[in-house]
Amino acid sequence: MSASDLMGTKTLLATDGSEEAELATRAAIELAEGTASELHVVYVEPLPEFMKNDDGTPGYDRELYEMIEEKARETLRKLTWRVKVAGGMVDKAHLRMGGVAEEIVGLADELDAGLVVVGSRGLGRIRRTLAGSVSESVFRHAHCPVMVVRVKGNPSNRRGGGRPRVKRVFSQDVGQASSALAPARSP
Repeated sequence: MSASDLMGTKTLLATDGSEEAELATRAAIELAEGTASELHVVYVEPLPEFMKNDDGTPGYDRELYEMIEEKARETLRKLTWRVKVAGGMVDKAHLRMGGVAEEIVGLADELDAGLVVVGSRGLGRIRRTLAGSVSESVFRHAHCPVMVVRVKGNPSNRRGGGRPRVKRVFSQDVGQASSALAPARSP
């Protein structure tokens, strides 16, 4: 059994350009390279509540929507460029508009992704309860494995010294896992 059999042939990186998303980007690049899977990047531009109808469908001024969409396309272009600068090869970049978690899960299903990689801001329990957590929602609703990459400590929680756990541990673990799986990929 090969790594592609375990993870599928497509990795979906959901990114917004945050520090946590940068760590998730590095993790997704290493995993995609280590498993020879396609790397897809998605950026979801959340629509303001006033632009939605009661049934959740867009109800908006077309000109305003197009303005938001153009800004989102530019953001996606920059985020895709960051992935390439970090050494990744992007097979396709996807722009979605709407509910962030719902759009990520929907695209993962459309692509038949083998893995979704997202960053986590590490919100406290109260803020997560009030605001919700995109990574938690993706984790709960996706029909494929989800890797949540989290910064060990952040400015609001300095217990871990503010150093990303992924930088210290993840690179070695992925390297070891990739090299362990390499014989399985050989014919």
